[in-house]
Amino acid sequence: MKRLIRLLAVALCVGSTAFAAAADARADFWKLIQRPRVRLAPQVEELPTTNGIIQFHFSFASDAEQRVPGILMKAESSRGRRPTVIALHGTGGSKQNMLLLCRRLATNGFVAVAIDGRYHGERTKRGSGAEEYNDAIARTWRNGREHPFYYDTVWDVTRLVDYLKTLKDVDARRIGLIGISKGGIETYLAAAVDKRIAVAVPVIGVQSFRWALQNDQWQGRIKTVQNAFDAVAADAGVTNASREFVQKFYDRLVPGIYGEFDGPAMLRVIAPRPLLVINSDSDPNTPLPGVNEAAAAAEQAYQQAGAENRFRLRIQEKTSHQVRPESERAAIEWFVRWLKP
Repeated sequence: MKRLIRLLAVALCVGSTAFAAAADARADFWKLIQRPRVRLAPQVEELPTTNGIIQFHFSFASDAEQRVPGILMKAESSRGRRPTVIALHGTGGSKQNMLLLCRRLATNGFVAVAIDGRYHGERTKRGSGAEEYNDAIARTWRNGREHPFYYDTVWDVTRLVDYLKTLKDVDARRIGLIGISKGGIETYLAAAVDKRIAVAVPVIGVQSFRWALQNDQWQGRIKTVQNAFDAVAADAGVTNASREFVQKFYDRLVPGIYGEFDGPAMLRVIAPRPLLVINSDSDPNTPLPGVNEAAAAAEQAYQQAGAENRFRLRIQEKTSHQVRPESERAAIEWFVRWLKP
């Protein structure tokens, strides 16, 4: 009996320590990304209804200088407050890349929303590509005024949740988030910092930046912003990039990304809310050992929370940096299971 009591005491101590660490990570990340709040000042335009799906173009103020444009879809038959799923695109993409997924989500009974990330889509002069995104990253290296590399879009997502809560069609207790690649990283960061996100599905985005650095497998992730990285290296007089210089790059652009805000740390913070992680076994952007490290940390946190069935890791076999149709179906099924449209 005494031994059992000691074991219970240890478990309670471990659990409370993990809870405190999660609270600290959430608070520290929030301090890093938050901006002065401004009025949302939404603007909405109804678009043509197609195949039973009602569509709206909207925008709202994320901060004093940025408006976030998006598309909202719902079925014509939709009634009352519905569960909602937000979809985030990858590097160089836009909300347009997520519209087919949004249509499928709307068909399954959800309100579906896609937005443009910072310096993507409508938030660029060209309307497509990653050129302005890379320019913003290089500019931030010089002046330190923004966090266009992942973090600022996470702030936009929290403001999007603020906006969705004002809509009569949205059930604010049932908001899900899915993102691909860059959007996958933004998904697990946003879900960690904002507990209003009830269900999260990061796709080909979860990783351990620390593991990639320590094992000299950082090149795939850096390649996604290669032009920005090359410009920064030129500014710094670096001709042969090393792990040490990549760390300096991360420290300036995404502080904490390989430390307190790395994948293993932030996935833990999401527990016990439902979390489906989808990655590939041959993706140079998210090396599998780092993915497994993050997943192991999440699994431990969900076990400690008594919510083992709310975490799942899905590995796409013989697959690089892409999303297979069966994985998209699994993501939709996850939202159906936990948001119950």
